Amino acid sequence: MSRKVRIALAQIKYFDISKRNNVEKIKKYIRLAKKAKADIICFPESCVHKTDILHFDHKLIKEIREECKKNSIWCILTEDLRMNKLLGIRKKEYNTAMLIDRNGNIKGHYKKIHLYGDTTSPGKKVYVFKTDFAKIGIVICWDIAFPELFKEMKKKGAEIVFCPAQWWYETKEHSSQHMKREITLLESLIMARAFENIFFVAICNPVQDSKYQVSYSAIASPHRILNKIVGKEGMITAEIDLNKINKLTKIYRS
Repeated sequence: MSRKVRIALAQIKYFDISKRNNVEKIKKYIRLAKKAKADIICFPESCVHKTDILHFDHKLIKEIREECKKNSIWCILTEDLRMNKLLGIRKKEYNTAMLIDRNGNIKGHYKKIHLYGDTTSPGKKVYVFKTDFAKIGIVICWDIAFPELFKEMKKKGAEIVFCPAQWWYETKEHSSQHMKREITLLESLIMARAFENIFFVAICNPVQDSKYQVSYSAIASPHRILNKIVGKEGMITAEIDLNKINKLTKIYRS
């Protein structure tokens, strides 16, 4: 039985339509992903609003959820979110990835565990979400450097792991060719995570007006990069065959 899935990544430029949020652009790429017959589209880290801390019921989030419903497509959206006060504990803010389904419902969320200069609180739990096309995991940016997260998702049955990111490089780490070398590093990380766990990995970065932003997004199988976009705004897609995961798992685990 065929288990082919089409995934889309939107490497969008931030705040060039509106100086405060990217909502119109996000909605545009949701429509483009639908036209490309994608089952899911992933956007970069911290992609909704420039300054505000949002919440699950914020009007901008609702607007994007409605666009997913109109186009019957899954979506991964990441932003700093304020959680509701529970049991007398103060409200906390987390860098959170939301999984929105074809009906515009939030089917789950993941809080970034490994922070890198973030002012938000760290998450603690790893999740694998069941969709109508695959079992998927979600990490955020710097999380990709920690293989134990991916091993745990593999144990939970993940077939695809998405990594919304906003990856920057530090000039002190490279003597020259900073961007080229950082892209090589990032590509090696997603390839390693895909190969060692035998699943697909997709990372999505933005385009920003900063020389430190690594605008590199890619979809990796356990053996190769299926599609990528570097240094410019745009959307990439790839059709993946999830049956290959089962075949390779049997071979490599024997």
